[in-house]
Amino acid sequence: MAIAERVGFPLVIRPSYVLGGRAMEIVRDMDQLRRYITTAVDVSGKNPVLLDSYLSGAIEVDVDALSDGETVHVAGIMEHIEEAGVHSGDSACCLPPHSLSAETVEELKRQTVLMARALKVVGLMNVQFAIKAGEIFVLEVNPRASRTVPFVAKATDSAIASIASRLMAGEPMAHFPMRAAYPEGVGPDTDLPLADPLTLANPITPWFSVKEAVLPFARFPGVDTLLGPEMRSTGEVMGWDRSFALAFLKAQLGAGTDLPVEGRVFVSVRDGDKTAALAAAVRDLLDLGFEIVATDGTAAWLKAENIASTPVAKVYEGRPNIVDRLKNGDIALVFNTTQGAQAVNDSRDIRRVALMDKIPYFTTAAGSIAATAAMKARREGYGVRTLQG
Repeated sequence: MAIAERVGFPLVIRPSYVLGGRAMEIVRDMDQLRRYITTAVDVSGKNPVLLDSYLSGAIEVDVDALSDGETVHVAGIMEHIEEAGVHSGDSACCLPPHSLSAETVEELKRQTVLMARALKVVGLMNVQFAIKAGEIFVLEVNPRASRTVPFVAKATDSAIASIASRLMAGEPMAHFPMRAAYPEGVGPDTDLPLADPLTLANPITPWFSVKEAVLPFARFPGVDTLLGPEMRSTGEVMGWDRSFALAFLKAQLGAGTDLPVEGRVFVSVRDGDKTAALAAAVRDLLDLGFEIVATDGTAAWLKAENIASTPVAKVYEGRPNIVDRLKNGDIALVFNTTQGAQAVNDSRDIRRVALMDKIPYFTTAAGSIAATAAMKARREGYGVRTLQG
């Protein structure tokens, strides 16, 4: 309790020596901390419970690198769609980064190279960064392969696992030359460069690759679908296209999420997500012909942004409410972000019905904005092609 007071809320708490974020949680007040401690001790046994400051609203970035102990090659830079705090295995991500500045990307590369050399890494290394208000934080460094390696290999057309194995066996980085720059205009309508896969590719490709997590919630009735620091996905898919929006659209299709082309969108977001970016996304939905349905607080915010919406009652505000509308098939898409124990409990039925009735839903503002961009880009049309060219 004393450490929590010193670190300050919100904080991230977890047992020691766990994988996949097991029993890891974001704690926002002392009551939530007391409740967590009664369960966390059972998980951690005699090991200490770890507390860290939590960066609200930060962008998380994964970086994979190769090193022979001296020379370092940054193989992939992946910007997460969901904010830091959602486990990297559950978050969608994009390679190359779709919103970071060139200066930030270069600084991420520089810091990665310095850490790989200082740690004397031979083989693969993964770094997880968080970026908030232009400041870069290092969340963790793992001198090993990460679950991101297969995605990076496909996204950059480079066999980084094979290269890493040979580096670990003693070969120098010089045996694996940098590939020539990709031809101008490489994209879905042109062939992939048929280079030797044992060359090193530039992590900034002229196309976008989006990884999306496949979540098993439908097989576990009663489980809440909110994403957090404990990993829950059981697989992942990848979308590839000339723009981030179309790559994200294809990733959603691969994960089984069929974004609607018409109907009503239910929007209910926490105060911290009532931003200009999300307001712009809701305006885009109106332009696409969707009708907006919102809870009172969100409807008031939308009205202040000059966005028309139809109010709907929350679950505890009487009938008919939003759950009734979902069950009646009146809602085609759900944007629902929440914070705090009471708010999470109040909106649990919304997420449960959306899941069971196969209504696409997003529980983060960033995911909602990306989904809207994908729906907007879909109007231009898209194609498919074989990776083999």
